[in-house]
Amino acid sequence: MSSLSGRQTSQRLQADSQTDRVIVGREASALATDEQYIRNAIDLARDAAKRNEVPIGAVIVRDGTIIAAATNRTVRDQDPTAHAELLAIREASSKLDRWRLDDCTLYVTIEPCAMCAGAIVLSRIRRVVFGAWDEKAGMAGSVGDLLRHPRLNHRPEVRAGVLADECAGLVENFFRAQRATSD
Repeated sequence: MSSLSGRQTSQRLQADSQTDRVIVGREASALATDEQYIRNAIDLARDAAKRNEVPIGAVIVRDGTIIAAATNRTVRDQDPTAHAELLAIREASSKLDRWRLDDCTLYVTIEPCAMCAGAIVLSRIRRVVFGAWDEKAGMAGSVGDLLRHPRLNHRPEVRAGVLADECAGLVENFFRAQRATSD
């Protein structure tokens, strides 16, 4: 099976991202919940695009409640590390007054990069759900798979491809518009 761009995915990611199979019971409920929180992240990503930031949104959920939400702020902050995932992790850790987020789920519109994947592993986030693949920098199966690297001490559960087309469209449209204004 290949991803949106034709890349061959790992067996695990194939299982995580299959959408053409029949989903019933608890799994259907989990998928609906994942879609709900990815939609929250999509709303954040749209707001980021309005501020001329790369449209990536992230939310962290604990016990059914969003405890942190962020967008990319690299332009605003002039900080290459101000990615949505990192900012959301910082906010969640601050709110919970602890660095271990092992009872939390991160929802993000785009596959995490190496920096964000490292922060996810270090913060012990239990589960990561993302929308679109990132063929150039994604570290949950595209370029590599840092999130589930067998030598690391923590490997979160990963669900890939939730509302992938919508998430990919946000980024594609943003960069298309950027190129059009620079011509």
